[in-house]
Amino acid sequence: MASPTPTNPAHSHFESFVQAQLCQDVLSSFQGLCRALGVESGGGLPQYHKIKAQLNYWSAKSLWAKLDKRAGQPVYQQGQACTNTKCLVVGAGPCGLRAAVELALLGARVVLVEKRTKFSRHNVLHLWPFTIHDLRALGAKKFYGRFCTGTLDHISIRQLQLLLLKVALLLGVEIHWGITFTGLQPPPRKGSGWRAQLQPNPPAQLANYEFDVLISAAGGKFIPEGFTIREMRGKLAIGITANFVNGRTVEETQVPEISGVARIYNQKFFQSLLKATGIDLENIVYYKDDTHYFVMTAKKQCLLRLGVLRQDLPETDQLLGSANVVPEALQRFARAAADFATHGKLGKLEFAQDARGRPDVAAFDFTSMMRAESSARVQEKHGARLLLGLVGDCLVEPFWPLGTGVARGFLAAFDAAWMVKRWAEGAGPLEVLAERESLYQLLSQTSPENMHRNAAQYGLDPATRYPNLNLRAVTPKQVQDLYDVMDKEHVQRRSDKTDSGKTNAGSAGTEELLHWCQEQTAGFPGVHVTDFSSSWADGLALCALVHRLQPGLLEPSELQSMGALEATSWALKVAEHELGITPVLSAQAVVAGSDPLGLIAYLSHFHSAFKNVPQRSGLVSQTSGTSSAILFLGKLQRTLQRTRAKSLDLLQDHGEEVGDKPSLPVEAETPCTEETPLSEPSAAPALPPEHQQAGAEDLCERCGKRLYLLERFCVDGHFFHRSCFCCHTCEATLWPGGYGQHLEDGYFYCLQHLPQDDQKEADSNGSPESQELPIPDDNSIQPGPSTPAPPMERASPVPSPSQPARRMIRLSSLERLQLPSLDFILDSGVEPPAKPPRSCRALAQQALEKSFVGWGVPVQAPEIPEATEKAEESPPPSEEEEEEEEEAEEEVPLEPHLEQTLLTLAKNSGTMTKYPTWCRTLMRRAKEEEMKRFCKAQAVQRRLNEIEAAVRELETEGKRLELALRRQSSSPEEQKKLWLEQLLQLIQQRNSLVTEEAELMITVREMDLEEKQRQLDQELRGYMNREETLKTEADRQSENQVLRELLDVVNQRDALIRFQEERRLSEMSLGTGAQG
Repeated sequence: MASPTPTNPAHSHFESFVQAQLCQDVLSSFQGLCRALGVESGGGLPQYHKIKAQLNYWSAKSLWAKLDKRAGQPVYQQGQACTNTKCLVVGAGPCGLRAAVELALLGARVVLVEKRTKFSRHNVLHLWPFTIHDLRALGAKKFYGRFCTGTLDHISIRQLQLLLLKVALLLGVEIHWGITFTGLQPPPRKGSGWRAQLQPNPPAQLANYEFDVLISAAGGKFIPEGFTIREMRGKLAIGITANFVNGRTVEETQVPEISGVARIYNQKFFQSLLKATGIDLENIVYYKDDTHYFVMTAKKQCLLRLGVLRQDLPETDQLLGSANVVPEALQRFARAAADFATHGKLGKLEFAQDARGRPDVAAFDFTSMMRAESSARVQEKHGARLLLGLVGDCLVEPFWPLGTGVARGFLAAFDAAWMVKRWAEGAGPLEVLAERESLYQLLSQTSPENMHRNAAQYGLDPATRYPNLNLRAVTPKQVQDLYDVMDKEHVQRRSDKTDSGKTNAGSAGTEELLHWCQEQTAGFPGVHVTDFSSSWADGLALCALVHRLQPGLLEPSELQSMGALEATSWALKVAEHELGITPVLSAQAVVAGSDPLGLIAYLSHFHSAFKNVPQRSGLVSQTSGTSSAILFLGKLQRTLQRTRAKSLDLLQDHGEEVGDKPSLPVEAETPCTEETPLSEPSAAPALPPEHQQAGAEDLCERCGKRLYLLERFCVDGHFFHRSCFCCHTCEATLWPGGYGQHLEDGYFYCLQHLPQDDQKEADSNGSPESQELPIPDDNSIQPGPSTPAPPMERASPVPSPSQPARRMIRLSSLERLQLPSLDFILDSGVEPPAKPPRSCRALAQQALEKSFVGWGVPVQAPEIPEATEKAEESPPPSEEEEEEEEEAEEEVPLEPHLEQTLLTLAKNSGTMTKYPTWCRTLMRRAKEEEMKRFCKAQAVQRRLNEIEAAVRELETEGKRLELALRRQSSSPEEQKKLWLEQLLQLIQQRNSLVTEEAELMITVREMDLEEKQRQLDQELRGYMNREETLKTEADRQSENQVLRELLDVVNQRDALIRFQEERRLSEMSLGTGAQG
């Protein structure tokens, strides 16, 4: 029933104020309310108490109750904590308004200036659980009834600003619009205070306003003078946002949101998108709010090919400038991507209008993100102290795919308000700054998982939000440079040098390196190391070094029958395959002694990896030297190449079809645990004809240009620039385990674009995109380089005597449904670690797939992995239901019996309509798991991009040093020695980055397998839901194919889990040994 129209003017103004959806309407209705009540606006917290006392209106009582509950927390001291503090807040973005609200609750006088005159940003922000609870406690449901009513928790920036603006006005914050803050005006004499330089023509009262606290929330492009900004760079990243009109029709409400799809773990969707539309993306997100909001990361080459960008320009500002972007083509691009992602169910997509009345679609660059070195400063002049704090984007620019912007922005606002409270209490400036910087160190590490679980207990006190809080992590002595008396420092922007700028004192000089090599090769027959050229020419010294670190692969007596080139080639290959030491020069260069600098760089990798290993320790553990992840990925890539070659051979020799194998064999192929013995160097890859002449390590195989030491990227004995080793189709950087070489044209491709001319045979033996994982094994290379390699085994219908016969079986429907949770361990002699149990959320999500068919969810939707269960948007709950809903959606861990109850309900479709709240909670938790996976994938992708950018910087610096060493023969020896040590430091830093990159690629592989199993589970259930009598022969063959692929994925996950467990146990044993 509709609410009666109020007759009291104050009541009417209050209703208009609550329901206003435009900034000017909010301000005018609030001014009308204040006039009707005889209250002066902007009067601080006393103004709120006057409005509450005089507005005796039933519709306002629930709002007063919420605000009183918040203001009644002990930390605010009944609004008396900061009564003598005057604050200026710059910027009316979400973080600036949230900081102003907290300062007002503390009792401070708060003045806020904003250069804009309206809120027009439709972009949608992801909300963490604590931000939802925080906004609800401020009356978000009262101001915006649709707040968090969907399956994903988000809100548009405009709506968030509106509701925070209304709260700030009620709490007495004085707000001035259309005023730009341009700088600080220091006190001219003793006894005066700090003022702001404002444009244009501020009111006299504002121009003369003196304050002792400045909170800047004006965005990343404006930082107050004195703060140092650090730039965090990745490789080129182009984002595209698009907002379409939301008509709120029944059809639109039934389209599921997409919490995030990332190429890094789901290439199938993006391959389909590319094939259907020609659009090449890295990720895509779809939120449904005031608008249909899409945000995606596009590839530059795709934008150039489709005419979105007119030309390829080197500078990003010019590349994405308005002169180089074709608006019509950008609109077509965004509309096509959104239409494909939603299966065309949104109908005709009409763009919403931005602040200038143009279609709300934009391309932006997030290659670089800025981060302030410090979060606060204190400036003093003529005895007047000013506390400056940063919040929002001017403190840390968020990485949008992680959805951390508003959450960490609110945390920074709370921390800044806590700093102001400590300042008002009389704490010393250095003590206040030290506490603030201690909190700032935690900000980038925060996530919903590592904060306190009970969001209802969150408050201004940092101890209520951060577990294991240490407010003394930064000492007052460390922040002395943040206390300025003269105010002469200027803003500096410098590149992030955490990866590439710090010198490492642990790198070895040439004397130390030579001495270490002599120790490691001592006692080996015929080896006498005296330099870095002739001592290594016969290959014996390198073989001795490898033998010392990995005994048992080659006996010294066997080297006598080998030539220098053969022995050196064998040593280089064993070092790469078994020790993870990638070569930077060829065997020919070692034998000829033509590149002593390259040999020094190569041997320094041995030294940095194994310098702490005892000389007579015997077999070297993987974790005691180079990263086991590098070894694992190398073996994975070689397994992929052998399997692909085997598939081609089977296709040519046997021509077997998938349809000829309607049944599932009991035994599947075991993931490769042993590699082919390294008797001879592997054959060189078939490269394009124009590059076959370039085989030296100082020339790139692809571009033919000069290769410097830090630029050399070795693949199968061939050297590339890292930037040149990319997919021939999409030009994406290739990583071990994620690429293949097409034997016909010789080019390398990512797995998404690898030509599949052998698809039929590949499908029957495991597609090249999902090859089996190798299990690291200390005996994976047979001793002796002269042992002939065994021929590749071929499938034979007749089992060999040493192999058990394979028999064909048919599984029942129940057995097939249980298949994903079974362990397929083919080697009974190896006891693998137990598989981690599947979570309740994952099981509930699968169980709900069938139960929610009646809610508009198709049984099978393999194209969009994130389009899971959904329900139509429910109308906003009444105020009586709001408290119950908030309690029902608290983010607390489920008890085991409750989990079981939810699963039982999920499996019984008839009960779902009886318990809609539980149904909604179950769907929400499934979506949260998908969001966590997407955020994890984007964090990994961002770090990979940062590593790639850092490696490029190291390569540039290494090139400069190498040229200086090779050309400046007349330079003093001390200068050459210094250059060489700096070069070795750069090499060690690069090796560290490559190790981290390999660890991240293991995570990528794990996520990819999880996603493939999820998709196969879903596809299998689609077949299982069909009646057997209605299945065609093609359906049965497809079903068997899915079972084979699922078996392959389960085997791969088992191998990956076994690898991780072996590494964990090895690290534990090393740690125990070190303690002993």
